[in-house]
Amino acid sequence: FSITNYPRAIEPAVIPAEKAVAQMHRLAREVHPLCPVWRYDPVLFTSLTPPDFHLGNFAGLAAQLEGSTDEVVISFAQIYAKSRRNLDAAARRHRFTWEDPADETKRALAADLAEIARRHGMRLTVCSQPDYLVEGAGEARCVDVRRLARISGEPLDAPLKGNRPGCACHESRDIGEYDTCPHGCLYCYAVRNRRAALARYRAHDPAAPSLLPLEKEPSRPLPLLER
Repeated sequence: FSITNYPRAIEPAVIPAEKAVAQMHRLAREVHPLCPVWRYDPVLFTSLTPPDFHLGNFAGLAAQLEGSTDEVVISFAQIYAKSRRNLDAAARRHRFTWEDPADETKRALAADLAEIARRHGMRLTVCSQPDYLVEGAGEARCVDVRRLARISGEPLDAPLKGNRPGCACHESRDIGEYDTCPHGCLYCYAVRNRRAALARYRAHDPAAPSLLPLEKEPSRPLPLLER
């Protein structure tokens, strides 16, 4: 469950952090205490979000989320070509600067965040970036069979088979789709065309079996599986 509370210049359309925090507490209360895992990622370095911003912002969110999760996942922004274009354009428009700092800066911040997380009953883990596994941090498994087994109460097994170098997840199948999120975050790698994403969002049928609009046949709910 991603909650970063970044300025609107960076995350134009995500829900307010207060609402997201309330949703996480509700998930823990009504589904399972192990269900929600907080993601504070990607950690993006800009003149609007320097290291001191992250320390204060992360601490405030951790305090609000205490009791709703036992884990927080971080990663540092990987600047893909389209992310670079989006950041450059927004930086000109909103008059901020951005950077991809040295590894030492990232490791120092990761260590500070790990200590803040510990004080609020959370273990900090790092997603697919083993170079930033500082003391007090562990490898993140976004697809974690052990957690899923504890939530479901059923024995589960799957091999460790990450989706990219450095990924420590168990084997899974990604059911996401590019150009479907309307939030417009500058660092996003999954939206190549925001106009297309907004159009698909408006055309989305919650009862359909696909994130994308079905063009040939009207969508209908999937039948319930018989037990």
